[in-house]
Amino acid sequence: MRSDIVSTNELRNELKNEPKPKIAESEKITINLGMIDLGQIDLLVSEGFYSNRTDLIRTAIRNQLNTHADVVRQTVARRSLVLGMHHYSRADLEAAQAAGIRLQIQVLGMASIANDVPVELALATIESISVLGALHASNTLKAALAERIR
Repeated sequence: MRSDIVSTNELRNELKNEPKPKIAESEKITINLGMIDLGQIDLLVSEGFYSNRTDLIRTAIRNQLNTHADVVRQTVARRSLVLGMHHYSRADLEAAQAAGIRLQIQVLGMASIANDVPVELALATIESISVLGALHASNTLKAALAERIR
């Protein structure tokens, strides 16, 4: 039984030491609302329609996105956007470089570039970046690719 505990602890230690990409599940945004709109939101919250202001705002945004879902789908297809989250690792960029491919990153959602990607590799393999949503990359990479980010 003691060997099971040791092997479990060893496994936990191995998992702790593995680098894990940090991917945010959401982005914080700030909005300004007029006092009347804010008052109406607070009224609906106090009457129990929503648990808090954020709940109402998220619901309103989801309802609007559902209303325009067909337009979003058509535009994603027309613009050849990758929908969702897409992570570009150092190995991905090295493979693109070996194949002589220059990437045109077009994502609706979130694109992330691994922290271990050297600036030289990114410049050699990334032709352009267009992200509707969030781009996660080191500040150094973002600065180096600034002219290629749309």
